[in-house]
Amino acid sequence: MPTQEPSPQLSPPEVGEPAHRPLFVVGVDGSPSSVKALRHAVTLGQFQNALVRAVTVWSYPNSYTPLPTTWSPEDDAREILAEVTASVFGDSVPEWFEQKTHEGTPARVLIDESANADMIVVGSRGHGGFAGLLLGSVSSQCAEHAGCPVLVVHGTDTV
Repeated sequence: MPTQEPSPQLSPPEVGEPAHRPLFVVGVDGSPSSVKALRHAVTLGQFQNALVRAVTVWSYPNSYTPLPTTWSPEDDAREILAEVTASVFGDSVPEWFEQKTHEGTPARVLIDESANADMIVVGSRGHGGFAGLLLGSVSSQCAEHAGCPVLVVHGTDTV
């Protein structure tokens, strides 16, 4: 009868910071629904010691009319993100919160962000689309194509 090798002893995990700190990415467009999504992500993030990254997406509109040279959609996106951040945190933004603006389309950028995220959080209705839809196109596309779980926050009342 063959002798059985003793199983290797596993060392206990080291105490301290976890090997992986979760990342929650939130789509923010300034709509009441996206503000509620950010509030939910912040609440969940605090319970799970997660990093929370708010992402606002911008692009140049398709237009045949010349745009004023002083207007910048990227600056608008930064302003929206700053206003939403201030409405959620006031003057004390925590170190575990990140703000990011990115050029592109909202669904594509959030789906790309999902590659490194543990969860995507979006509101069910943002700025755009038809008011009668229950689930917006961005939240729908993220739910279908993201590489991580997607939380779709419904309603616009505050948490």
